[in-house]
Amino acid sequence: MLKTRTTAAAAVLASLVVLSACGTQKSGSDPGSGAGAGTVAPDVPVTGVHWKFETVTTAGEESRAPDGAHIEIAKDGKASGNSGCNGFGAEVSVQGDTVTVKQGQGTEMACSGERGAFEAVLQKVLTGSMKAKLDGDRLTLTSPDGKNTVALTSEPPAPLNGTTWTVDSLLSGETATSLPKGSEGKATFVIDKDGRVRGNLGCNRFTATAKVTPDTLTVTGPVVTTRMICSGPQMQLETKLYELLDGPLSYELGHRTLTLTAADGEGFSATTAPKKG
Repeated sequence: MLKTRTTAAAAVLASLVVLSACGTQKSGSDPGSGAGAGTVAPDVPVTGVHWKFETVTTAGEESRAPDGAHIEIAKDGKASGNSGCNGFGAEVSVQGDTVTVKQGQGTEMACSGERGAFEAVLQKVLTGSMKAKLDGDRLTLTSPDGKNTVALTSEPPAPLNGTTWTVDSLLSGETATSLPKGSEGKATFVIDKDGRVRGNLGCNRFTATAKVTPDTLTVTGPVVTTRMICSGPQMQLETKLYELLDGPLSYELGHRTLTLTAADGEGFSATTAPKKG
């Protein structure tokens, strides 16, 4: 169940907003009249970026972020993210390099182990104002007393073509359901640049030709598969995916997610992991 709550994690969003919202301009009309005269400090490019939490350090103790912990900020200052346990969102006001965090909305799931522990540290550290430093693809947020830091790295999106996508749920209208138990991680596919789709439907390997437009994917030739017999859940998933490939599918590409939906609202979603190294 989703509940409304103020998340301390939203403070990081404010720290990012200040970077994108506040360039500084120094007085002076003659660029050569004095040091810094007539120059404009550029905005730090943090909007439209998928920032992955790397570590949080407090009192000399470092906590490494679990997979999936991230934040994204839109140009209008609205942002959303995930602490590795719960999702969150926020709106912030900015004055200079000081930010004021308004109430945000977040899920309130109880997570144990490393995910729950990291979220607790993140909530403790990301309060009040923080200073930001951008070095290449690395963003560091530091508390005024220098005792707390949050390290983040920009993570590029996955392209539609050439990415190995793993089917992770089935869709029916606005409802997403889990895959049949025992078939998780079995169905994968790659959309090649040459107009061919290949992979595994959950049991058997397959190849097919397809036409890809900016909005749709349509299998244009027969789906050729191997003829293995697998367990019930795997065959159940394969049958469903095989049926869905028989017709045009609208697709929506996220940062590392891909959803494909038929005209009747039936479809599936897939994800891909970030590249290592």
